[in-house]
Amino acid sequence: MFKKTRHKTISRIIEDNLDYLVSFAYYRLGNHDEAEDLVYDAILKFLERDTDNIKLESIRLYIFRIVHNLCLDYVRSDHKDLLPIENFDIGEGVDEALDLEDADRINACLDALPLREADVIRMHVIDGLSFVEISGILSIPQSTAKSRYKSGMDKLRNLFINKKMS
Repeated sequence: MFKKTRHKTISRIIEDNLDYLVSFAYYRLGNHDEAEDLVYDAILKFLERDTDNIKLESIRLYIFRIVHNLCLDYVRSDHKDLLPIENFDIGEGVDEALDLEDADRINACLDALPLREADVIRMHVIDGLSFVEISGILSIPQSTAKSRYKSGMDKLRNLFINKKMS
């Protein structure tokens, strides 16, 4: 009985986070179909593992880590770059209230940052993940996630100040 309840809970967690996982992958890959395929692959990888040893409260984070790693593998395997926002089909999977010009400016600035800092900023600002979640996904200490965020934000401020002065 316990195992059946656990499986239902895991199914609910996956269902509740499916759209969010696809968006997470989409922002990194720039292709909605590939993002969906990657997320389903991640879920299959997760379900193939012995999930009995994973705490229920850690499952969401665990699946996000798998998706993140698969995105990195995808990019590395085809020698592709993670795509900036301006290359996305903005009508699909992105909030329509997002102003395209603002997205382009923000993304151009993020592209000027080291990938490690830009990724933490995207995860925190765009994906709405906490530093605890980010540190779990990237397998780094929470203090490192915070310091990369702070360092990246300082660099962004300097970019904005330099652009205003020129």
